[in-house]
Amino acid sequence: MNVAQTIFKQLGGSRFTAMTGAKNFRGGHNHLTFDLPKTPHYVKNKSTCVQVTLNSQDLYDIEFWRIWGMNPRHIETVNDVFVGDLQRTFTAKTGLDTHL
Repeated sequence: MNVAQTIFKQLGGSRFTAMTGAKNFRGGHNHLTFDLPKTPHYVKNKSTCVQVTLNSQDLYDIEFWRIWGMNPRHIETVNDVFVGDLQRTFTAKTGLDTHL
């Protein structure tokens, strides 16, 4: 759970949650998964689920999914994201700001 907690803090912690509406955080050995609310028309890739995984190079892989009922659809994966680029990459791919 330490990796999941670290990823949560690096995304912005409670500010991230407040700005994006993220919920249902689930942590694993090397990843953090969370749900996003259904998005309005102006949001870019319409993701409803995101998984951030710490890879073997000590960088992050971010997977974006759209889950509609029982039909998950993989939208995009961004590999080898530096920790300093984590929030910026999330915002660029979803259109949701992580902080003010």
